[in-house]
Amino acid sequence: MEKSEKQKHFVLVHGACHGAWCWYKLVTHLRSKGHQVTILDMAAAGVHPKHLEELTSFTDYYNPLPEFMVALTPDERLILVGRSLGEICISLAKERFPRKIEVVVFATAFMPGPELDI
Repeated sequence: MEKSEKQKHFVLVHGACHGAWCWYKLVTHLRSKGHQVTILDMAAAGVHPKHLEELTSFTDYYNPLPEFMVALTPDERLILVGRSLGEICISLAKERFPRKIEVVVFATAFMPGPELDI
């Protein structure tokens, strides 16, 4: 089935101390409206197989999102939603993949200063 103009692809990125599971109610609602929804566990969060001690940087933590973005078709555009610490993840993705992102939504987002070195 081809997506209509009203159907969107949402990618939901969880916040600190959470996993993709935290979006279960929103996922159900969006899918009931016909939207495609992808939820990702960042590294060492939720059911992601990495362990915290394996992460050496924030880039390691956020790596599942760019891995997902690279796998998209060139014409696919997303709505990225980030909560809390997920804001940093979606901000980095927006900078790296601007043509693949239609809208970025910051929900109770963690907003670091410009001097944050990632």
